[in-house]
Amino acid sequence: MTTPQQLLVRDAARDNAAWCAVMCRVHGVESAFEEETWAAARRTPVYYPDAVTLRPGADPIALVARIDTVSPGASVKDSFADLDLTAAGFRVLFEAEWIHRAAGGSVAAPDLAWEVVSDPDALRDWALAWDDGGGNADLFGPGLLDVPETFVLAGRSADGRVVCGAVAGRSSRVVGVSNVFGPPDAAWPLVLHAVGQLFPALPVVGYEQGAGLAAALRYGFEAVGPLRVWVHERSA
Repeated sequence: MTTPQQLLVRDAARDNAAWCAVMCRVHGVESAFEEETWAAARRTPVYYPDAVTLRPGADPIALVARIDTVSPGASVKDSFADLDLTAAGFRVLFEAEWIHRAAGGSVAAPDLAWEVVSDPDALRDWALAWDDGGGNADLFGPGLLDVPETFVLAGRSADGRVVCGAVAGRSSRVVGVSNVFGPPDAAWPLVLHAVGQLFPALPVVGYEQGAGLAAALRYGFEAVGPLRVWVHERSA
């Protein structure tokens, strides 16, 4: 029997998998949805999983067969935290919580100006602020600007600097928020205000852990279920 919380997680997991598929497509990596999982047959961009489970009880053998475990670092987003992939050479990289915020929740207008990034120069500014010197700003290339369901949100200070932001991915049932960066008490109000303006009828979902989870809960999200990310370390 599927519980109401599992239904929320299914929506969040599918939306997250769709965002992973967008990033793969922008980087020239093919991927596909099946009933139980989304997966890419070759290694995905940095920080992005090679597979995401879409329903509880996914077949781990079939899942692992769909991804490249020869190249180092393959990973699986176990959306319902119900798999054991140790026999296939994986270990748990981290655990987190799916989060959900009902549509129509109020949030104070942010002090910062916000925008949906629409040109390559602004996207580069956003990516550099998100990266904060980590060396992976090129992950977000201009191809993202051609994806109609993806919205890169930027918050700018009075002097025009990008100081916080996120990516919002719209599906038919939810808006998924990821890559939230900047001071939480600036970023979350801005992101939720922007999403509420853009998609007032859709609930907001995502996943967080630690301090990020605590901040999301302060701004009206509820935790609706655990997830695990597994990383491959050896040949099975």
